[in-house]
Amino acid sequence: MALVNHNIATHLLPRALLLLSVFLNLSLTSYSAPPESEVLIKFRDSLTDNSALSSWNPAKPPCPGDAWAGVICQNDKVWGLKLQNMGLKGKFDISILKDLPLLRTISIMQNQFEGDFPNIRAISALKSIYLSDNKFSGEIKPDAFDKMTGLRKFAGARNQFTGPIPSSLTTLPLLTELRLEQNAFTGQIPNFLQDKLTVFNVSENQLDGPIPDKLTKHDLTAFMGNDELCGGPMPQCPAPTEISAGTIVLCVILAVAALAAIFVAIIILRGRKENPVPEKQQKPVATQVHKKGPSMDIDKVEKGMPPAENSPPAGKNNNQTNVRLTFLREDVEKFDLTDLMKASAEILGSGVFGSTFKAALGRSGRVMVVKRFRQMNNVGREEFQEHMRRLGRLKHKNLLPLVAFYYRKEEKLLVTQYIDNANLSAYLHGNRGRGVPSLDWPKRLKIVKGVAKGLQYLYNELPSIVTPHGHLKSSNILLNDTWEPQLTDYALYPIVNQDQAHNIMIAYRAPEYKQQGRITKKTDVWSLGVVILEVLTGRYPSNPSQQGNGNDSDLADWIQFIDREEWKTEVLDKNMTGNTKRQDEMLKLLDIGLSCCEPDVEKRWEIKEAVERIEKIKE
Repeated sequence: MALVNHNIATHLLPRALLLLSVFLNLSLTSYSAPPESEVLIKFRDSLTDNSALSSWNPAKPPCPGDAWAGVICQNDKVWGLKLQNMGLKGKFDISILKDLPLLRTISIMQNQFEGDFPNIRAISALKSIYLSDNKFSGEIKPDAFDKMTGLRKFAGARNQFTGPIPSSLTTLPLLTELRLEQNAFTGQIPNFLQDKLTVFNVSENQLDGPIPDKLTKHDLTAFMGNDELCGGPMPQCPAPTEISAGTIVLCVILAVAALAAIFVAIIILRGRKENPVPEKQQKPVATQVHKKGPSMDIDKVEKGMPPAENSPPAGKNNNQTNVRLTFLREDVEKFDLTDLMKASAEILGSGVFGSTFKAALGRSGRVMVVKRFRQMNNVGREEFQEHMRRLGRLKHKNLLPLVAFYYRKEEKLLVTQYIDNANLSAYLHGNRGRGVPSLDWPKRLKIVKGVAKGLQYLYNELPSIVTPHGHLKSSNILLNDTWEPQLTDYALYPIVNQDQAHNIMIAYRAPEYKQQGRITKKTDVWSLGVVILEVLTGRYPSNPSQQGNGNDSDLADWIQFIDREEWKTEVLDKNMTGNTKRQDEMLKLLDIGLSCCEPDVEKRWEIKEAVERIEKIKE
């Protein structure tokens, strides 16, 4: 009997193994990944606006070749997606792409994707992901980057992220680049320990507390715009306050004494109420205390705290003379610092110099802008006042005039009129997809011409200043309702602390400072050239191709790297381009911008020649 069973097993075992093999093959076949073209088409169809991906044709494979826009191939497989500045809209459902087995890099920068932070862990093998310049919002979960051990580069700048910086970023062993600037992150910077983290930027957020030791090697530009940060290149952190046991006991005693005094006062007041003093014996009231309206307490507004109901400022006499501003214009109705403090206010922004506030003055309804400067505490009162009066005499339609100023050793306040429109940077970069129309060619040309004229006026009126503007950039160019540009933050070079100037002023990013450690009379011409290139390309000045941690010469270098035959299609902003004749004028202006950015100072144009050539460009 045992022999029979053995024979049956001998015959059935091979057949069973064969059936098992067939079953496994069928199972694997049924769960194999879909074709790459099918995955990409599914991703394209998930978007609400995908016209830029019309070249994605399922009749042709995405690899090899470059038939599918933005698809990067390696070994005939999809290795990366470079979908930058394509006007793509909708939710970014990254989980659709998990069936691309060799996908290692994704860039969707400068589009209009929105919603919560995408679940990038769906593709844990990613090496780099760039989400900058979109409309993503909300908090990023602490574990959003868990187990993504191969991630080297992450860019999420210029979105609307809030909450703490996710702690899981600190666990990525290969992380070399992290860009989180211009969001609304709050709290302290987590303790990054990576030695290879060479590119790091969290500027223009709402972070506070000490900068971790490993990050103090990065310069001021990585942290500016977070006024509550301290340590490293930021102001020194305050020493922790130690309270002794004796101090605590003293505080308790004082508190008990205060309560006793209040108790006695209540008894006395009750006694007076029961036995009132005859009317003739009552003393006249010396002063009347009025409640103030919503206060523009600058420190509170700057920290995002709501205005408070306050009593008048403490002092020797509540009727004391108000602290007055020094006015630079006769055609403006006067007000004082107390009026500003009473005004309802909102913070407009926080930059390298300090914070900017919008203040609505009481009954008149006038709206002023108050800018707080903290990098000028080395300048004396007389020197500062004389320089302000000099600036107050400047009058040009392309300069935002100073209205008044306030001097204090620790900080200075400059007051200007409020312009109810955005700055140039916001129109070029910050308002895409938010109902704000893009700038067409006539508007951009008008802006460039106005900026050039305003800069030339500064050169003519302030010949003794090495850099008459010194801080010319697109965010310092305001646009009024007729698209006339007005320059701000000009001529501050003589009064900025020189030990800080090289960290905060645009002039110090010029090639001559990097090459020779100095700035020249042609440095502002270089800044003008950068603005021209930014206006024509619609790209950020720093590292326009990948938005990395470059310098402001990157835009000129990037343009010159591209073949001139492709400038019309690859360089000029598609939101601006029109007929061929217009494009020819655009290219002429592009050449002017490149000439202004000439690294060799000796070969770079003077401001007069630059303005003359700009004026010849036709609309």
